[in-house]
Amino acid sequence: MSKKDVVVGLDIGTTKICCIVGEIVDHEHPTNIDIVGIGTAPSSGLRKGVVVNIDSTVESITKAVQEAELMAGVEISNVYVGIAGGHIKSFNSTGMVAVKDKEIREQDLQRVIDAAKAIAIPMDREVIHIIPQEYIVDDQDGIRDPIGMSGVRLETKVHIVTGAVSSAQNLIKCANGAGLNVAEICLEPIASAEAVLTEDEKEIGIVLVDIGGGTTDIAIYREGAVVYTGVLAIGGNHVTNDVSMGLRTPFNEAEEVKVKYGCALASLVTQDDLIEVPGVGGRKPRTLSRRLLAEIIEPRMEEIFMLVQREVMKSGFQELLSGGVVLTGGCSLLEGTPEMAEFIFEMPVKRGLPLGVGGLRDVVHSPKFATGVGLLKFGARDNTRAKYPIREKNIYDKIRGSMRSWIKELF
Repeated sequence: MSKKDVVVGLDIGTTKICCIVGEIVDHEHPTNIDIVGIGTAPSSGLRKGVVVNIDSTVESITKAVQEAELMAGVEISNVYVGIAGGHIKSFNSTGMVAVKDKEIREQDLQRVIDAAKAIAIPMDREVIHIIPQEYIVDDQDGIRDPIGMSGVRLETKVHIVTGAVSSAQNLIKCANGAGLNVAEICLEPIASAEAVLTEDEKEIGIVLVDIGGGTTDIAIYREGAVVYTGVLAIGGNHVTNDVSMGLRTPFNEAEEVKVKYGCALASLVTQDDLIEVPGVGGRKPRTLSRRLLAEIIEPRMEEIFMLVQREVMKSGFQELLSGGVVLTGGCSLLEGTPEMAEFIFEMPVKRGLPLGVGGLRDVVHSPKFATGVGLLKFGARDNTRAKYPIREKNIYDKIRGSMRSWIKELF
């Protein structure tokens, strides 16, 4: 397997680190991918999506990557990494330029995007994505690709995602510490959307809600483009913490009880259904009603969905989302989650599973692998254009080499 045919997504999450290796099957359609390797490891170095312990995170990344390398039979060097956390802020912007030769070329697109991103951003923040939503040529709107069109004025609407410089640098440091280059950083809800949403859903308007361990990520699509993104610093770990406190059981045991018996809606569970809960400090296990567990989980899940609903209303697109809501992420696997979401959002709701991959498809056919598979798809699409791996030691040499070759071409 040649290195350029392989793309790797690395989902550095609050509860687990997941490394997925894919092989690009068809270079004309780079998102046709066969999954050839997967590795997971528990994560203990992150809080609410942000790195708080570099050594622990490096150790977990190394374990996950080694497992994926062994399964895929390749050596992993470049990875696409997901970023989330409460520090993520996004907004929409517009730009306008005059077209030089009355025909729109690649340079004009670059100029108009540069005009759209020419806004004041604080020193401690950096731009992670600039995603074009549409182009407007001489008042004709709704254009996806204006190259080759005639016109005198070109405008664009873009979605800009920014994050804290320190958080992005710490992610890169962790990957570098595990011997990896970071080819690109991608916002996690955008990666998840790549994996679970269809083009039709993006066109008619849809909300993606990715409920992970430390964060709940939101992406709203309309007319094929992302119009709103957000990250809430609340997730499945908060639910587990409530279970741990309410049932007086250790956190790890509470996580097992939640995954095995948890339900987001108490009304779906009968009083007669009993579960066994491990005790603390060597005490005997206790038998409790499963209804009690559901009554502990329900308020927190309701809080998460109410916060998401507030974000959707803030976006101003709540009336235009005919596709409804797609839930993904590990916490969406809780029984009763879609039913509760339907009640709160008053829209159709479904669980989103990774689509359009081959190979070890059955292994990743779960909402908890949506971000990892999405990073693969993002990377496969990104692979088609030249990228510098983000690594302090070699990036300057590569840029210098490229500049030399450009100067030679000019003269």
